[in-house]
Amino acid sequence: MTTTSAPGRDGEPIRHRGGARLAAPERAEQAVEWMDKLWTAVRTADEYSALDVIDNALEAGLAAETVLLDVIGAVQHKVGVEWAANRMSVADEHAATAINDRVIAALPRQRPATSRGKLTVACVDKEWHALPARLLAETLRLRGWQVGYLGAQVPTAHLVSQIHRSGATAVCLSAALPTRLPPAHAAITAVQAVGTPVMVGGLAFGTDGRHARSLGADAWAPEARAAADRLAAGPLPRPRPPHQAVDDLPHLADQEYTMVARSARSLVRETSQRLERRLPAMRSYDDEQRERTAEDLAHIVDFLAAALYVDDADVFTGFLTWTAEVLTARGVPAHSLLPGLDLLEEQLHDFPRARAVIGTGRAELATRP
Repeated sequence: MTTTSAPGRDGEPIRHRGGARLAAPERAEQAVEWMDKLWTAVRTADEYSALDVIDNALEAGLAAETVLLDVIGAVQHKVGVEWAANRMSVADEHAATAINDRVIAALPRQRPATSRGKLTVACVDKEWHALPARLLAETLRLRGWQVGYLGAQVPTAHLVSQIHRSGATAVCLSAALPTRLPPAHAAITAVQAVGTPVMVGGLAFGTDGRHARSLGADAWAPEARAAADRLAAGPLPRPRPPHQAVDDLPHLADQEYTMVARSARSLVRETSQRLERRLPAMRSYDDEQRERTAEDLAHIVDFLAAALYVDDADVFTGFLTWTAEVLTARGVPAHSLLPGLDLLEEQLHDFPRARAVIGTGRAELATRP
C-alpha cells in the first residue's frame, strides 16, 4: 500500500491511499460514482458497506477532501432532500446521518508537520445540525489547521471559555436554521468582545450571507471549501472594540421581537384553541394529531420571531414555502397553514411589523396551487 503526502488542500497533492492522482474532470466524475455507491449503503443502513465505499474511493485515488465534501457531504444533502420529499422517514434520516458521521470519523488523518494556526469550530447554541460544522472542521484539518471542534448546541459562555483555553485565532460558527440567529448574534458579539474574529456559515445566514453582515460577523462563507480558502488567504479582520461597534439592529427598539419571543407559548396555545373552534374537524383529532398541530404552530411562531429579529420577511416566507412543500409531499394541502396565520395575526393586532410579515407569508402561500 502506497501513500502520497502534501499540504492537504484539494486541487494540490493530498495524502491518500493507493493509486495515482486523478485530474480534476476525472475527480468530479468519480466523486459522483462514489457518491452513488455511498448513497446505496446509507439508504440500506449498511454501515460496513459505507466504510468500504470510502476506503475504496481513497484507494482509487480520490482526494480525502473530495471524499469528505463531494461524496459524504453530497450524500448528506441528498438525505435532507429525500426526507423533505417523504421518501425517507425520520428514523431513516437519523440512521443515515449517524452512518455519515461515523464514516467521517474513519477517514485517515495525519498530524501536519507544521500548523497553520488554531481555530475553533462550533454550532451556535440551540443548533443541533452538527454535520455541516463537522465537515468544515475536517476540511480545515486536512488543510493543516489545528482545529478544536465543539459540536452541536454550544452555549455561548462555554464557547468563550474554550477560546481562552485554546488560544484560537478565529472562531467558525455554524447555524442551519434562521431561528438560531438570535443566539448566533449573542455568540458573535461575545466572541468578538474577547478580541477574536468570527466567521459564520450555514443556511441560517442566507444564501448570500445577508444575515452574517447584519449581525456583524467578521466573515461569511457559503460552504466548507470557501471557508477554508478565506482562512488560508490571510487573517480575518480584528473585531471592532465594543465602544466602536454600531447597533446594527435598530428595529429591535420596537420590542416586537422580544414580545413575540416571550409570549410564544401562549400564542401557540391560544391559536390552537381558536383553531379548534373555527375548524370543527379538529375536535376529532387524537393526541398525536394535536401534538403535531401544536408543533407546526410553534415553528411558525419561532420563524416569525426570527424574521422580526433580523427584520427580513424572507426568513418567514422561506420557512412557509418549505413547510408547504413538506406538507404537500405528505398529502396535506399547503392552504391548511392559512387559518393558523389568520388567527396568529388576530392576536398580534398591535404589532405592525409582525402583521406585515404574516401578510407577506399569507400572500406567498396564496400563490401556490
